[in-house]
Amino acid sequence: MSREDANRPLRAVALGGGHGLHATLCALRQLTPDVTAVVTVADDGGSSGRLRSELGVLPPGDLRQALSALATAEDGDALWARVFQRRFGGSGALAGHAVGNLLLAGLFEEVDDPVRALDEACALLGISGRVLPMSTDPLCIEAEVSGLNGSDEPSTIRGQVAVASTPGRVRRISLHNARNRDVAPQACAAAVDSVLDADVVVLGPGSWFTSVLVHLMLPGLRDALVRTAARKVVVLNLVPQPGETAGYSPEQHVDVLRAQAPELRVDAVIADRGSVPAPTRLYRAADEIGARAVLADVADPSVSGRHAPDALAASVREAFGIHGAPGA
Repeated sequence: MSREDANRPLRAVALGGGHGLHATLCALRQLTPDVTAVVTVADDGGSSGRLRSELGVLPPGDLRQALSALATAEDGDALWARVFQRRFGGSGALAGHAVGNLLLAGLFEEVDDPVRALDEACALLGISGRVLPMSTDPLCIEAEVSGLNGSDEPSTIRGQVAVASTPGRVRRISLHNARNRDVAPQACAAAVDSVLDADVVVLGPGSWFTSVLVHLMLPGLRDALVRTAARKVVVLNLVPQPGETAGYSPEQHVDVLRAQAPELRVDAVIADRGSVPAPTRLYRAADEIGARAVLADVADPSVSGRHAPDALAASVREAFGIHGAPGA
């Protein structure tokens, strides 16, 4: 590493969506100001689903969450971060929409370049990092699910919300371009570059199939994750997600990851100590992907099912021997 490289901040990239990615971003901002979020764009529910259906834009909800996480990390009382998250009430046409979702939808239409639009949103919020979509086209998730209606025969479930809430067992997922199913979905070029240029890449936590593993369904991102020289860490969920991963043990989450991308090697798997009933099995599963399992108290004691950013940041530091304050 050159003297110039040695003096620059650590480059960190987090891939995911929703509340899991929010926690990861808040944790990474404690390590470095140079944080890039690569966000899933397959959400088809709520405000995001309505805007996606009506306007044909990328679903903005998970992107908004990532922007808010980075903005809040910059300033604990950031006005725009709070405004972005504010939802309209009542029963009119705006009911349920978040201000940030509407603003992003307007930016997407005005700029006609999702990457530039998100960079403009970062500038508005005073964010030093970046938020990027995993693809510049909205995506559709399909899953092969067994156990529906008491039958082991596989059924096809379409849409992120339907897959995430299915009462059946997800066996495998596929990804399609929502605008044109005949066109293979493509990874966002800027997202691919960010992974290749990173020093640390974090995958998870989050909805395991629809927010985490979905990134491996795009050949460009998958190849970048395999080839990057960055240190790679997987953060496991605190509890199985009803429907999507009901009944999954911590080591089964790792096994599904390995089955999805057997060529992917990982440096560390972080799990909450209280969420791992059989540590030896997790150690063995982590070893299968080249990783060291790190068990720590990373659950937020005040919010059930959420990671504590401070504890998660400390675990990443411990896993990789990262020292110093952000920007040091």
